[in-house]
Order: sequence, then structure tokens, then C-alpha cells
Amino acid sequence: MRTLDLRPPDACHYDLAALGEIMLRFDPGEGRIRNARAFRVWEGGGEYNVARGLRRCFGLKTAVCTAFADNEVGRLLEDLLLQGGVDGRFIRWVPFDGVGRTVRNGLNFTERGFGVRPALGVSDRGHTAASQLRPGDFDWDHLFGDLGVRWFHTGGIFAALSDTTPQLAIEAVRKAKQHGTVVSYDLNYRPSLWRSIGGLERAQEVNREIARHVDVMLGNEEDFTACLGFRVEGADDRMLRLDVSAFQRMIETAVKAYPNFKATATTLRAARTATRNDWAAIAWMNGQFYESRQYRDLEILDRVGGGDSFAVGFIYGLMATGDPQQAVEYGAAHGALAMTTPGDTSMATRAEVERLMQGDAARVQR
Repeated sequence: MRTLDLRPPDACHYDLAALGEIMLRFDPGEGRIRNARAFRVWEGGGEYNVARGLRRCFGLKTAVCTAFADNEVGRLLEDLLLQGGVDGRFIRWVPFDGVGRTVRNGLNFTERGFGVRPALGVSDRGHTAASQLRPGDFDWDHLFGDLGVRWFHTGGIFAALSDTTPQLAIEAVRKAKQHGTVVSYDLNYRPSLWRSIGGLERAQEVNREIARHVDVMLGNEEDFTACLGFRVEGADDRMLRLDVSAFQRMIETAVKAYPNFKATATTLRAARTATRNDWAAIAWMNGQFYESRQYRDLEILDRVGGGDSFAVGFIYGLMATGDPQQAVEYGAAHGALAMTTPGDTSMATRAEVERLMQGDAARVQR
């Protein structure tokens, strides 16, 4: 049996630490980027979103390892991060050159989509401070050893930012394992990020090395296929349906190839329109598969960050209960709720998540 061996809470300063880039998201609301005259701003990043969700929704103590250019945009990102309750002591501040030729902060313009119009993202993240992070930039022995961290999370977006971030991600997961910290990794394959640093071949080389040190692997069928080379027979390239049995066969192959995997999980999404999706999740642990309840024809306001919010609930469920069925239910419910509000991160409470898990979410709360 492959079991998660979590460090005791009283031996660790943090429940979870994350490594990743945090960008400033510009949200045109119901409108389009090309016609916008005003934007609302949020902070977001695949790895950071997990730390923030665990802190704000589930009350765990979290921190993030990242870097900002030291200017007013960087300080805005710090302010948003602190509002989310995430410890920012591990931010690396990089002197700003006044122009952005050598270092800057990442911007992400994102439309929510509506009906037949899909969500649209336009990233402006070249030469960012986080993309220039490299091995040696963080004292992992202090974080994982002196302070103590129960769970460490990073992902394929951070690993794909530059030539140096893959090596930092590998350094981090190795150090986490040396100190007995559980490691999760979200494959989160983005072809546009890998294109200029070696493409698919480099993506597989990096992710296969990281996978050797991962306890909990997260990703959808495209992620497992592109990053680890496992093919999902029966997958629908248009993401309108998924043959769950085919996905199960792929995971069975993956866990044989990586016996260090204690659990894997993915969301299952069929997009009827941008704002109406079928939504669920599936997890593997201890040789068995666990499926969440089905959220059919789920109404969505903003789908960005739904997968990250699933990861939040799934990790919380494993940490709090150790029960994979409960964990996948927490993940699916939290992801569903997160997509009913704007921004990359969750505005849900644990009580709301648990009510939805029990099928009692829509009743007016008085």
C-alpha cells in the first residue's frame, strides 16, 4: 500500500509551501480585452493559487517562494498576496531597472468567456523576476528543515518559464523529499511556454525527472500525454467528453512507471459552452479509483483557476481526512464553487464547500 506519510503539524511551521510565479491579472469583466476601457485586477498563478486557497478557504498556514521586480506593480502583487493570507517572507525582490529591459513583473489579460465565446488569455510575462529564479536562490534546508513544511507544491507552469526554472523545481522537490515533506506537482502543460526552451522533448525530460520525486501527481489527460508520454486512448481532442475507463488505464500505466506516486487526480470537464460545463473529478490511491459526484450543466462565471481550486480541495481532503473519496469530493466541490466568482482564486468558505458536498448548496443562507 502506498500511503502518504505527513509530518505532524506541531513539528512544522507551515502546512504547505508553494514555488511559482504570481502574475497580475487584468480582467475586463463581461467585455473583451480589445475593447476594454477599465480592468479589475487580481493576482494569480497556478502554484500560488493552491497556497492561497488552502489559507483562505481552509485556514491552513501557507507560504510562497517567488520573485518580484521591486516597483509599484510588484508591491501591488505583494499587497494582494498578503490580503490572501499567504506568508510572503520568501519573496525575492529584484532591483527594477526603470524600464523593464532586464526584469519586470508578469501581466495576464484574461477574458472569462460567455456562451459560445470561450475564455481567452493573453500573457505578457517575458523577462519576469520569477522566470529568472535559479538553483541556490532559496534556502531549502532552512524552509523544509529548520522551519518545517508538511506539504510542498509546485507545477509545470513554473518549470516551463525559462532555462533555469526547471533546475530550481528539481532542486526544490529533491530537498523537500530529503526532509520528509510530501510533494505534489500539477503538470499543467502549456505548449507556448515550452516552445522556446526545447519544446515537447524538453518538457518530457524535465517532467519525467521531477515525477521521480512526486507523491501526488495532478493533471488532465493532455498533461499526462504531453509531459510524461502516456497516451489516453478514447480521449476527445475537443474536450467534449472523456472515456473515464481509458483514463484509468493510463493512470494504471503511470503508477507502474512511477512507483513513488502515492496518489493521482484530475478534473473531468466537458464544456457545453463557456458558461455551462459538466464537471467532476477522479483520483487514484492505494490501487483504487475514486470518482466525485457529477456536477452536470454547472453554471460558470469564471473558469480560470478551477483546476487549481480542485487541487486545493483535494490536498486539504488528504491532509484533513486521509480518505481519497472525501478528498476528491472536497476538490470537485471547491473547484465548482471557485468558478462561480471572478478571479483566479477561491472566495469560498469551508462551510460552503461542505454544504455543496452534501448537496445542500443552493438553499438561501439566513
